Amino acid sequence: MSRPTARVLTLLELLQSGGTRTVAELAERLGVEGRTVRRYVDQLIDLDVPVESVRGRYGGYRLAPGYRLPPLMFSDDEALAVLLGLVAGRRTGLTTTQHTASETASAKIRRVLPKHIARRLDTLLESLAFTEQPGEFTTPDAGILLTLADAVRHRRPVSIRYTDRDARPSERTLHAYGIVAHGGRWYVTGQDARIGEYRTFRLDRIADARTLPGSFEAPAGPGPAQRLLSAFATAEYRHEVTLRIHGTVEQIRTHLPVTVASLEVHEPEPAAGQDRATERWLRVELRAERLDWLPPVLAALDRPFVIERPDELRDLVTAFADRLASYARRP
Repeated sequence: MSRPTARVLTLLELLQSGGTRTVAELAERLGVEGRTVRRYVDQLIDLDVPVESVRGRYGGYRLAPGYRLPPLMFSDDEALAVLLGLVAGRRTGLTTTQHTASETASAKIRRVLPKHIARRLDTLLESLAFTEQPGEFTTPDAGILLTLADAVRHRRPVSIRYTDRDARPSERTLHAYGIVAHGGRWYVTGQDARIGEYRTFRLDRIADARTLPGSFEAPAGPGPAQRLLSAFATAEYRHEVTLRIHGTVEQIRTHLPVTVASLEVHEPEPAAGQDRATERWLRVELRAERLDWLPPVLAALDRPFVIERPDELRDLVTAFADRLASYARRP
């Protein structure tokens, strides 16, 4: 496609976005002079596209109301944004339309995409996993996201430039197992080839991603989403907390989700009349930078519990209970 023709199509896209566009604005966006913009407008009019001229200080060009748009034209980033929005909405239950409508919309978009873009987006969607925690997702860099998805799909190593939470930059070789959307952020999970350990990286902290020669075998076991949740629950923090809570898994998970704590059955001999089928002692382990949020959570659980460690948490719970008691005694 010649550059003048491409600019005419770009002009049509700008006008399709709505409103009146000044000649100066269009010239700047297209990288041409004002008289060239007018020539491009004449070409659209010759193609029966109803472009209106708006006079006055804030005048320019706009499409006539009611104009039926031609077939969709998406850039890589635009197609990625639309398809991810449909998929994320469907997977997290955020869409208000029926499931069929979301599927047919995705199919229509795929039909108008160039084959190379469609293949890359299909590769991404095959590599993508969602946890059960919805959120308003940050916008990932399309180039990095598609490169990582291609590496996941074809089991190829990828070099990334990464900045950790302490603002320390590094370059790593990653064997990427999957891409996960969780809690409003995007993550890539895989093995750091240099140290041979499993790692999770936030996409918004990756400055660059390059596919490398070679291949690797993905390990058996939990999928990328489950690995991500396990990594969050076992991450290194200042405090290691171990509790025993009497209740059901559902009761505990309401306040201590899988991203926060791990659970395992811990059943001493049941007391007389205790129904082990519905409630039992569960060992709860978690890690945290601070402990002050835990006493209110334990109070909200309203279940019997035993603090095994640390002693500092026992002191905080006692102080919290004393404060509640003092509030209750106020006239």
